[in-house]
Amino acid sequence: MAGIACVAIVQHPPVYLNLNASVAKAVDLIAEAGEKGAEVIAFPETWLPGYPVWLDLAPEVAAWDHGPTKALYRLLVENSVTLEGDALAQLKRAAGRAGATVVMGAHERVGGTLYNTMFFLAPDGDTVQIHRKLMPTYTERLVWGMGDGSTLTAVETPSGTLGGLICWEHWMPLARAAMHAKGEMVHVAQWPTVHDLHQLASRHYAFEGQCFVLAAGTYLRRSDILDGFASLGVPDSPARELLESMPGSDDEIIHSGGSAIIAPDTGYVAGPLSDATGILAADLDLGQVTEGHLTIDTDGHYARPDVFRLEVDARPQKGVVWKDQGTP
Repeated sequence: MAGIACVAIVQHPPVYLNLNASVAKAVDLIAEAGEKGAEVIAFPETWLPGYPVWLDLAPEVAAWDHGPTKALYRLLVENSVTLEGDALAQLKRAAGRAGATVVMGAHERVGGTLYNTMFFLAPDGDTVQIHRKLMPTYTERLVWGMGDGSTLTAVETPSGTLGGLICWEHWMPLARAAMHAKGEMVHVAQWPTVHDLHQLASRHYAFEGQCFVLAAGTYLRRSDILDGFASLGVPDSPARELLESMPGSDDEIIHSGGSAIIAPDTGYVAGPLSDATGILAADLDLGQVTEGHLTIDTDGHYARPDVFRLEVDARPQKGVVWKDQGTP
């Protein structure tokens, strides 16, 4: 497949912890990117309603039975996305109006568990597919459950096959191999912020997979966090105590963004965009993917299936499976 694809990365902070206000902001940003002609619009990791930065910055966050941690988790759950909820319905309609595939990072609530989820919202304004992060990293395990192989997702778009992974999944060699086998032409790499190490992983993925990579990160200041919390109207919640315990002044930059659009040869098509908000857009020459396969195709002529073989279990992993007993 050849041709030109217009893509965009949204690098704006959400209204931190406020799902409804963040969705309203996302709808406006999707429309703005769509007006630029974007066919794929990517948001960063758990943009709805914000990456849980307190896991790294707040003292005592992992203390057992810690009241402020529990109060903050409760607010996060109440402001998470569900597959049948109004928040996702609004985003699907926004994708339809823009005529674009929107890739949104969000906290997803399933039963009593939160997942770090990537939502692929189709330009038809109705279809949605998901990818749940396979392995929450380090302190993230205090917040998210683990995804399974059933959501290693790639979707067909006018811009070619589109897939994605979340943050440190880009250091899982077998996850990368599984996604390369899906024939991605455009890959969304969601990060909290795309600092130097994340730039390295994103550029490596572009070359190994011979695809374009949209490395999406958030620009976030400490004041964005506290202002977002204030917008919830729960000033007496002990959750505020935990957020205020994070060190730094209000203008402290927590996440500097760093979003970038990377070509299969690892060169930058656009960005990195650092220490600022904005929508990073670029036109991609998809023919570069074909040209790159002359050198390397890790799921084709550069594979050695006689030596190495990966088996992926794509079945949903359920703790309880009900089976009819049938008639004796």
